[in-house]
Amino acid sequence: KHMNPPSPPPHTHTTTSTLYPHTGNPPPHTHIQINPAPTYREIHISPPPRWRRDNWEIKLMELPNEHYSLVGGNLIINNPEEKKHAGTYVCVAKNVYGTVISKEAKVKFGYLEEFPDEERDPVTVKEGQGAVLLCAPPKRWPTEVTFRWIYNEFPVFLHPDKRRFVSQSTGNLYISKVEASDAGNYSCYVFNPQIGKGVYSKFIPLISTEESEYKADLVVKFPDTTAMLNYNVTLECFALGNPAPHIVWRKIGATDLPASAQVSMSGALLHLYNVQYEDSAGYECEAINQKWQDWHQAWLYVEAAPEWAVTINNTQKDVGSEHTMSCVANGKPGPYIRWLKDGYSYGKGELKFSSLTFEDSGMYQCIAENYWGIIYASAELRVIACAPTFELNPVKKYLLGANNGRVVIECKPRAAPRPRFTWTKGKEVLFNNSRISIMFDGSLEILNATRNDEGVYTCLAENDRGKANSTGTLTITEATQITVAPEDTQVMVGEEVHLQCQASFDPSLDITFIWSLDFRVIDFYLEWKHYERIMVGGIDSGELKIMNVQLRHEGRYTCTAQTVVDNVTASADLKVKGLPAPPGGVRVEEIRDTSVKLVWNRGADHGSLILGYTIQTRDFYALTEVDWRDASTSPTALDGMSVMADVVDLYPWMEYEFRVYATNEFGDGEASIPSMKIKTWDAVPVVAPTNVGGYGGKDGELIITWTPVQPQYFYGKKFGYVVAFKPHDEVDWWYETISDPETRRYVHRDASFRVKSNDFQFWFKLIDTCSDQSRLSDQVKYWRKYDDTEPGANRIFVPASMNQTRLENMLPDSHYLIEVRAYNGAGVGPPSEHCEMFTKRAPPSVAPQMWRYISYSGKWLYVWWHHISYDWFGNESFPLYYKVMFRKTGYITGPIYMTGWHFIDFPMPQVGDYELEVRGRYEGGDGPIRKIRLQGKPTLSLAAMLLLALCIVGLGI
Repeated sequence: KHMNPPSPPPHTHTTTSTLYPHTGNPPPHTHIQINPAPTYREIHISPPPRWRRDNWEIKLMELPNEHYSLVGGNLIINNPEEKKHAGTYVCVAKNVYGTVISKEAKVKFGYLEEFPDEERDPVTVKEGQGAVLLCAPPKRWPTEVTFRWIYNEFPVFLHPDKRRFVSQSTGNLYISKVEASDAGNYSCYVFNPQIGKGVYSKFIPLISTEESEYKADLVVKFPDTTAMLNYNVTLECFALGNPAPHIVWRKIGATDLPASAQVSMSGALLHLYNVQYEDSAGYECEAINQKWQDWHQAWLYVEAAPEWAVTINNTQKDVGSEHTMSCVANGKPGPYIRWLKDGYSYGKGELKFSSLTFEDSGMYQCIAENYWGIIYASAELRVIACAPTFELNPVKKYLLGANNGRVVIECKPRAAPRPRFTWTKGKEVLFNNSRISIMFDGSLEILNATRNDEGVYTCLAENDRGKANSTGTLTITEATQITVAPEDTQVMVGEEVHLQCQASFDPSLDITFIWSLDFRVIDFYLEWKHYERIMVGGIDSGELKIMNVQLRHEGRYTCTAQTVVDNVTASADLKVKGLPAPPGGVRVEEIRDTSVKLVWNRGADHGSLILGYTIQTRDFYALTEVDWRDASTSPTALDGMSVMADVVDLYPWMEYEFRVYATNEFGDGEASIPSMKIKTWDAVPVVAPTNVGGYGGKDGELIITWTPVQPQYFYGKKFGYVVAFKPHDEVDWWYETISDPETRRYVHRDASFRVKSNDFQFWFKLIDTCSDQSRLSDQVKYWRKYDDTEPGANRIFVPASMNQTRLENMLPDSHYLIEVRAYNGAGVGPPSEHCEMFTKRAPPSVAPQMWRYISYSGKWLYVWWHHISYDWFGNESFPLYYKVMFRKTGYITGPIYMTGWHFIDFPMPQVGDYELEVRGRYEGGDGPIRKIRLQGKPTLSLAAMLLLALCIVGLGI
């Protein structure tokens, strides 16, 4: 039977088929399809394939079986039974050329046992302490299941949150801080999604007592884990503690977690998706609360299943010859390589044959395997022996050779083993000499051929199996010669040029002219706008016409005159005069704060002297990719011999890139490729903010405004402002540092000022003043509707040109009436309609309680505070968010952060003393401040450092 060459198998893992019982009864039949290792385009197998189970061969065609049936090579198991059909299956394909086997397929029956019937012991724990409820799941297969917990009754499931965590490794329920509402009965529910079955344990009573606080304690710690390349992995980490700990994840030795990482379940789970080798590292989880911090480290290893790098192919070799078979697979750990021949073990590593025999023929399978998988590659090795035959590849009957040229007459019969070759010309046996030689593959080579070499040549091939010969006639023709060669030419851009090429050749042959530019053959069909063949009488004359010459047409043009016997070439250089080529190698060699030293290499002048160079710059704030500007240089003018210059008048601490273009008599050439981006050194800023002003605000606020400095004038990192202010009649100034360079204003507020009232902005519509030109202003009057009398109302006079004002000193949580009257020299006019409004409730008088903790590394500060509880029926306003100020001791203000959470973290200051203030922001305004102090490492004064230096000198160090 004929078998087409096999192709490598797909890269798959060992097949495992699971038979899943339904209510204890097996399904009527289970279909198991296992592809044999080799994949054929066409294969005729005789006898049919056989299946093996646990080394027992299933002969389906010879002995029908009520459970097994074979359909197109697929094995079907009807009414499977665990005792009879669980095991390992292998498909065996065999014919006259050899035998191959598939990778193993394991059949298992899924199951999930019930929980024991014994009652579970109650768990008693104090409120505020942690609790662990053990699941103790029953035996199961597959082992991949999901765990959930039932609370009091089915189907009320517990929803994990920051306090409660269900480990998907053990099934245990962890409660970091038990609350009174946690008391109840809990049952562990295990569900196997592959068999669609779930079981649950007996209820575990959880009993809580009085409250207490205790430190953070990690109880769920992920172990050293090995993950497979391109798969997902989840690491678990959970801590008990009161208050409930906050969990932070880190990758050891890196500033950030991998880009594919995702944290869920309030920090308890770290998911790494599509893991790569670079994700292999140590990972750390840290649990923090007000009492303590605890951390855990473990390592993640990334490995991979085998994958072919070099595989085997069908090979036909002569008997007695040498042969080597090898295959290479990538993977981690490194795959183990072994071989099968016709289904049986045949060695490992690399197979070497010093002298092939017919017994070495067969089907070979290379197997690469490691912990993560196994792959197969199959190929046939066919060892042959036959007498020489020219049936498929005879010597050419008619051969042509050029006079004084080289002639090769091929002789390539099919023969095994390799035959001996003998050549004759007529009846003359040929031997190797200075002009004639028999090559290793049997071909005959003739050098400097002449008419005397014409004749009939015969190749005789002979081995131990027989002999054969084949004959051909050699004719010598006149050699092709270039008679008119192209000449070197120089033209201007846009002109037209003709390159000549003529040749003499044997009149019995046809000739073709081929043109190439810099060894690239010109495609006249695609480049018809610039290149054209000159035809004479419908015959190619060999002449090349180049129209509208451009700089890209410059180079070496080669004409090749070619016949079926030989070819000859001639070349010429075309120079194109035009704009200069772009300079090369533009680079920055020295960097300063306002200047750099730029160096470049001269480009081609294209036949015209370069008159000068121009340098252009593009900074970080360029609007577009083409926003280049001419740079100031030293020297100012750069002549055509320049290869370096200083670029001056740059901004300090600015990112720049540079390019250079040359100029000649035809104009400006193309600009160079931009240099690598560099950043100039930093410097002291010299541009100050403009339009500095200010005004008074509400509640004792002083508001200072200015126009920020443009970014190009920052001149360094950590750019900011120092705001100085003082009362008009005092001498000492107050200083505040503003770290945000885009800030446009600073609000100073007297820390001793207590918000006791609400303010409102009030608008009204102006009346028509055309009839009363004496109107001076408007009177705005407001009072509490039920608590104040109208005669005692507050009054504000607003200029006639304004239609709004601020109503101040209003009491919180009150109902007000507002009216407006026009006023002139004769008094006030009639009142407007009353406007009714309600002020917000006042902020609470108690600041949030606050705690701080410093990480074990000493680099991070973690701060927590209690949420202020809100009473819907009380007298305090609704909380909106928290304002956190972090400032250096002695300064009035610092950066302000706003957050809705009740915790925040900062880099721990290493030097100096700091203060951190937290206050709530409410609908009725800011609440009171809670403050803590932080002490860093002390700094030495200049005098102290000088004294220390003197002491060191005195000690002779």
